[in-house]
Amino acid sequence: MNRIFIEDLKNHIDSEVTVQGWVDVRRDHGKLIFIDLRDMTGKVQMVALPNHEDAHKLAETVRPEWVVSVTGKVNARPERMVKEGELNGELEIEVLSIEVLSEASELPFEKDAEVNLDTYLDYLPLTLRTKRGQDIFKVQATIVEAFRDSMRNKKFIEFQSPGLVAGDAEGGAEVFEIPYFNEKTAYLATSPQFYKQIMVGVHERVFTTPRAFRAEKHATTRHLNEYITLDCEFGFIKDHTDVMDVHEQVIKDIVSSVTNEHSKILEVFEVETPLVPEKFPVMKLREAQELIKKETGKDKTNEPDLEPEDERFLCEYSRKNLGSDFIFITHYPVSKRPFYTYEDEEDLGFTKGFDLLYRGVEITTGGQRIHNHDKLVENMKKWKLDPEKFSYYLQTFKYGMPPHGGCATGLERLTQKFLGLASVKEATLFPRDINRIDKRLSE
Repeated sequence: MNRIFIEDLKNHIDSEVTVQGWVDVRRDHGKLIFIDLRDMTGKVQMVALPNHEDAHKLAETVRPEWVVSVTGKVNARPERMVKEGELNGELEIEVLSIEVLSEASELPFEKDAEVNLDTYLDYLPLTLRTKRGQDIFKVQATIVEAFRDSMRNKKFIEFQSPGLVAGDAEGGAEVFEIPYFNEKTAYLATSPQFYKQIMVGVHERVFTTPRAFRAEKHATTRHLNEYITLDCEFGFIKDHTDVMDVHEQVIKDIVSSVTNEHSKILEVFEVETPLVPEKFPVMKLREAQELIKKETGKDKTNEPDLEPEDERFLCEYSRKNLGSDFIFITHYPVSKRPFYTYEDEEDLGFTKGFDLLYRGVEITTGGQRIHNHDKLVENMKKWKLDPEKFSYYLQTFKYGMPPHGGCATGLERLTQKFLGLASVKEATLFPRDINRIDKRLSE
C-alpha cells in the first residue's frame, strides 16, 4: 500500500492507509494505546485497540522518536471529540499493523522541554525536531525563497560565488587563512562582493546566496563566524537610493510571504507582523546621532558608527514615531566603509552607502560602488591594500563598468528578528562561533 502523507488523511476517511514517520508521543489509557505520529507534513493521533492483538502488543513497546510504518483505518471522530482548527482534529487512525523501521535510544530529556541555549545546541540533531525548531527553519526557508522570487521578478539572474578567494573584499575584516595553494595563502570569503561586481559586467543584474566567513573573536547574541548572506548587485543606477528602493521592495516581498504563509507560526512565537509603511524612513548617520543626543542626552555625534544601543533606540523611535519597523541609515564616514564604496560628492567624507535596521539590529549593508578603475586603485592604496593582489578583480573595471551598487542581508539575523529569538544562534541551523563547531570547543 502506498504511503499517505499525514496532512492528506482528511481525504481518506473510512479508508485503509499506510502512514510513516516518527513517534512523537505514546500515551497509555487502560487497554487503549494512543500514539501521536508525525511526518514532514504534520501529526495525527492513532489508537491501538486490544482486538488487533499483534498491533497492540507492538504498540506497547514503541517509544518517542522510533520510526515506524503504520497501516490503519482512518476514522472520523465523534462530533464531541473534534478538535477545531487542528490538523486532523476531525479524525484518528485505528492501528491495524505496525512495522518498526528504526528504534531510538532513550532521550536525554523530554523533546519539548525548556533547556538552556548551550544544551539546545549540544543536542541540535534532536532539538531541531521540536515544533519550535521546525518552525524557525520553515520561516527561514520562506525568507530565502521570497528573496529569490523577488529578485527574479526584477530581472536579476542568480549566480554561485566562490567560497575560496585570493584576497579579502572587505579590506580589513578578520579572515580565515587557507595555506594550501602552491604555497600561496587563500582565504575563506568574507563577502561575494568582488564576484557580484564582476557579474554585473556580465548580466547587469545579479544575486547570490553564499556563505560568508568572518574570523572575528565574538561571542555575542548577534555574531557568527559563518553565516548566509542574501546579496544583490546591479548596474545603471543613479546612486545609492536606487539600491535602497529595490531592497525596500525585496524586504516587503519577504514580509508578505512570511506573514501570508506562516501567520500561525508568528502567533505561536508571539511576534507581531512587522510594521511596513509605504516608504521606509531614511536618516543620515549624523541626523540619527543628533536625534539620539536630543532624545537620550547621550552625545554620539563624533562617533563613526552606531553602537548596538543606538540601533535599538533608532528602531524603537522609528516604530513609535514613524510607523515603521525598518529604518535606513545612510552616509557613514568613508573611513568606516570598504574601499569600493562611493563617496558623496556633495557631502565629502561620507559615503553613498546605507544600513537597514530592523527591530534593534542592522540586517543589511549596501550602497553605490566605485566604477572607475583608477579611483579604485587609488583607494586601495589609501586603505593600504596592494592593487597587484586584486588585479583579477580590477580587470572588470578596465573593460567598461556602469554605475552600480548592491547590498547584502544577513539571513540568520533577519530570521532572528522576525521571530523574536534571543540569539542569532537559534536562527542558525548549525552555528559556528569562537566557542562552537557543532560541539562546544571547550570540551
